[in-house]
Amino acid sequence: MTQPRAAVGVGHARVEGRLKVTGQARYAADQNIDGMLHAVIVDASVGRGRIVGVDTAAAQAQPGVVAVISHLNATRLTYRENPDSNHPPGERLRALQDDRVRFFGQPVAVAVATTLQQAQHAAGLVTVTYDAEQPVLGLDDGAPNAAADYSRGDTVAALAASDVRMSMTYAPARTHHNPMEPHATVAQWDGDRVTVWDKTQWINATQAELASVFDIPRSQVRVVNPYVGGAFGSALRPWPHVIIAALAARMTRRPVKLVLTRRQLYFGTGYRPAYDYRITLGADRRGRLTAMEHTIRAETSSYEDFREAVTAAGESLYSMPNVRIDYRSIALDVNTPIWKRGPGPATAAFAIEVALDELAHRVGVDPVDLRMRNEPAKDEGSGLPFSTRRLRECVTTGAREIGWQHRARRPGTRRDGDWLIGLGMAAGNYHSGSAPAQARVRLNADGSAVVETASSDMGPGTYTSMTQVAADALGLTLHSVRMRLGDSLYPPTPPHGGSMTMASIGTAVLNGSDAVRRQAVDLAVKDRDSPLYGAAPDQIVVRRGRLTVRDQPARAETYQRLLARNNRDHLEAVGSYTPDGAGQRFSMSAYAATFAEVAVDATLGLIRIRRLVGVYDAGRIVNPRLAESQAIGGMVGGIGAALLEHTVTDERDGRIVNADLAAYLVPVNADVPALKAVYLDGEDPHLVSLGVKGLGEVVHVGVAPAIANAVFNATGHRVRSLPITVETLR
Repeated sequence: MTQPRAAVGVGHARVEGRLKVTGQARYAADQNIDGMLHAVIVDASVGRGRIVGVDTAAAQAQPGVVAVISHLNATRLTYRENPDSNHPPGERLRALQDDRVRFFGQPVAVAVATTLQQAQHAAGLVTVTYDAEQPVLGLDDGAPNAAADYSRGDTVAALAASDVRMSMTYAPARTHHNPMEPHATVAQWDGDRVTVWDKTQWINATQAELASVFDIPRSQVRVVNPYVGGAFGSALRPWPHVIIAALAARMTRRPVKLVLTRRQLYFGTGYRPAYDYRITLGADRRGRLTAMEHTIRAETSSYEDFREAVTAAGESLYSMPNVRIDYRSIALDVNTPIWKRGPGPATAAFAIEVALDELAHRVGVDPVDLRMRNEPAKDEGSGLPFSTRRLRECVTTGAREIGWQHRARRPGTRRDGDWLIGLGMAAGNYHSGSAPAQARVRLNADGSAVVETASSDMGPGTYTSMTQVAADALGLTLHSVRMRLGDSLYPPTPPHGGSMTMASIGTAVLNGSDAVRRQAVDLAVKDRDSPLYGAAPDQIVVRRGRLTVRDQPARAETYQRLLARNNRDHLEAVGSYTPDGAGQRFSMSAYAATFAEVAVDATLGLIRIRRLVGVYDAGRIVNPRLAESQAIGGMVGGIGAALLEHTVTDERDGRIVNADLAAYLVPVNADVPALKAVYLDGEDPHLVSLGVKGLGEVVHVGVAPAIANAVFNATGHRVRSLPITVETLR
């Protein structure tokens, strides 16, 4: 008997919402321990070179200063190889272990004192001298790493034979995550055991990294983070400050708190790398694609080779017989990039979707029609059939919602007073992934349940959506289920990112909850004193904690009575999920079509977004209210990428010029227009039993190119770099 669904699909409010708005939710930096010290990092003031001196005398003479640690006196750390700590290929930055400076802002010392103010003052008194070298910072100047190649067909011959041939280069800027909560770590040692409260999206990776660096078993490392105040990918790996906090705590033998400043987030954690993305495409006169070449260059650090899935869209989003992709990372004197919302596909979408808009204009075909003409019947990159693909429906629905029929056929001709009005659209996809996960489910004698799993919740509503899944599977109300997240003592999970959380962890929660419910049913049908004795187990359903026979509602009892009569204080199971290989049988992605209406001041070039519409093929929506929050967040982030966000680097030494929220611009209320999200009804039966495809990433993919294409439709001016500013429109 299928368990009835009462919670999944309903837009419940966040179960932890009251704790957050009343300040009761405790984040990493909120942890305070008796005897705790405060640590402040000293950052390198050159972009490359070697440290030749560290003068700490003035700092150490200050009241309250307990230690000033640099490579000169730091404990030597092991840094064992560790494939589970989520760092890219190369050599990890070894915090305070040598005299090399690899990028501006690299940690070179840390001051530890009784109060934060004392530590800040001491850090300011540390004098570091360098043998400085000129850093290599530009994509045209760095050394290219080995290429990641893909090809099918013969692009050279196809381009030569194409009726239409176009070449364009796109340049999306480097951008930073800027979550509300800064990265912070509190570390406390007890002998050779360490407990760390840390802002992380992957507890088990942080646990693995600390174990490898300090050469202790993972069982002696506990990582705790019940709440994360936003991250967008910035916390998907442990950064050097995590190691520094644990090192300082070990050397001082006292708990240590280390919180990065807003400025330090710009070079203490990762970012979305800048790209140089060249597209050469061929098509017939009706806009049918015949060939496309992608030459992609992206920044990475000199010590690690970070890459993301930027080639996937070029391989399979549209149908064409001939494709060649050359993707190289460029080693520069910068810190290592990291995934940022929609990593890879968001960058690729800007290049590909603007290129298709340029093609549509060139051949005189409506951009919506052009995409329809290039719809594939299967994934031409892998040769696999699509599990589900409803991009065509996303596009037609979005066109109807935005009023696409009002779009000016000739750019720059539709006006509203002083404003030029334009409509633009873009499509996009994001791979639907999953990974092994576990969850512990416990049904208590009082009829309540507790679910424990190590996953983080950085804001999409994981506490709530997982509670909904467990409540339905157990036949309880949401108020009867307590979700516990964010502790390495709980069963292990994959990263909280990549739109895989619900598919992976949600399925483990479902599996564990189903197992506990079946235990209760089995107990009842074998209990001679139970009204359910002798009933067929598959005919029993549970609603609001009451077990009944489907067609005989009078035969019923509660979890409480059942467990009490059988002298059981609880039932428990560890649910698990392991991918079944569906990714080798099907091409699985979530899809999006984004439509934008913009107004551009004809004289000043000011851009104002009037409306955004996003239509998503994301499988089953577990909580529509949370989905709406995700879609709005993705669109707002896309507005930032399109019009505002840009990390500015001083080419002389590599310092980030706008490393604060005064100069690094992000969208505010006045920048955000009317937003509408539409979710196609349905599910993907092939990925996981929950039918989800993932939502958090795809809502961001395609927003920036839709805005860029709308700006072109409004003005007739094509901008191929991000962000689009008044200066780029002149």
